[in-house]
Amino acid sequence: MIGDYLGNIALGYLLGAVPYGLIVGYIWLKRDIRESGSGKTGTTNVLRTAGKAAAGIVVICDIAKGTAPALFGRFVLDNDGAAAAGAAAAIVGHVWPVFAGFRGGRGVATGYGGILGLSPVVAAFFPLLLIVPVGVMRYMSLGSVLGTPIAAGAIVAGAALGWQPWAFALYAIFVVVLVEYMHIPNIRRLLAGTEPKMGRGGDSAATG
Repeated sequence: MIGDYLGNIALGYLLGAVPYGLIVGYIWLKRDIRESGSGKTGTTNVLRTAGKAAAGIVVICDIAKGTAPALFGRFVLDNDGAAAAGAAAAIVGHVWPVFAGFRGGRGVATGYGGILGLSPVVAAFFPLLLIVPVGVMRYMSLGSVLGTPIAAGAIVAGAALGWQPWAFALYAIFVVVLVEYMHIPNIRRLLAGTEPKMGRGGDSAATG
C-alpha cells in the first residue's frame, strides 16, 4: 500500500517536472520562454510569446502529465488514494520542476489533467466554466481563478454524496489551494485592471 503511494508520487512528480513549455519555447524561439511575459512555462505564457501552435502542443502535454499518474493509480495499481497522490505530485513537479531549476508554470493544465484522470465527468464540464472569463473577457487567469474552485466544488460534492472517493476530493482541494496561491500576482493585477489579456504581453520582460 505505501509502495503504491510512494511509487506513484515519484512517477507523478517526474512526469510533471518535464518542462514542455520550456522545451517548446526553445524550439520555437531559440531562447528561454521564462524571459518574457509572465516568466512561467505554462500554456498562457507560451501562447503570448510563441503563438497558438506552440501553446496547443504545450497544453496537451501538460494535461497528460496530470492524467497519466491518475490513470496509472486507478487502473494499474487499483488504488484511488495513490491515483490522487500521483496527480497531486504531478502538479508539484510542474510548478517546481527539478529539470528546469524549480521554475515552472502555475499548474492549471496539469491540475485539469488530474481531474480528467480521476473524475472525467467533471472534467468534461470544466471548459464551460471558461466561456465568459476566457472566451468573452479574454482573461485566462480569471478563468483559472474562478473555474478551478467550481470544478473542485463539484468533486467534493460528489464525494459527499458517495459518488466518488474522498481521495479525489482531497486532490481537488489541493489543486484549488495551489492554483489560487500561484495566481496571487494575477489576482492583484486583475483587481488593478493591469492584467494582460490572452495572447498579449509576450513581448515584455518577465513580470512573474
